[in-house]
Amino acid sequence: MDFITAIKTCFSKYADFNGRARRSEFWFWWLFTFIVGLILGWIPVIGWIISIALIIPNLAVGARRLHDTGKSGWWQLLTLIPLIGAIVLIVFWAQDSHAGENKYGANPKA
Repeated sequence: MDFITAIKTCFSKYADFNGRARRSEFWFWWLFTFIVGLILGWIPVIGWIISIALIIPNLAVGARRLHDTGKSGWWQLLTLIPLIGAIVLIVFWAQDSHAGENKYGANPKA
């Protein structure tokens, strides 16, 4: 999946917490939000609006990525544990997909 396709997919699944997301979709989305944050984050009102608007798709693509590794999207609550939670989530998000179908749907690589 290329950068533009990943961004379009994440916006089309804005609040869709079901299914699975490939690593490329997830990491391209986070690269997009990082770049947008760098460019627009220094403008107070616009930066806040963009941050609030991207909360739900960030959570949704994170949950779909965790589903792809066979874990529940609720694992994102680990971010409430300072430092350790974020490290564990990054490891989960970086893992390869489970081969074949799992309880969250078909493998998006297929």
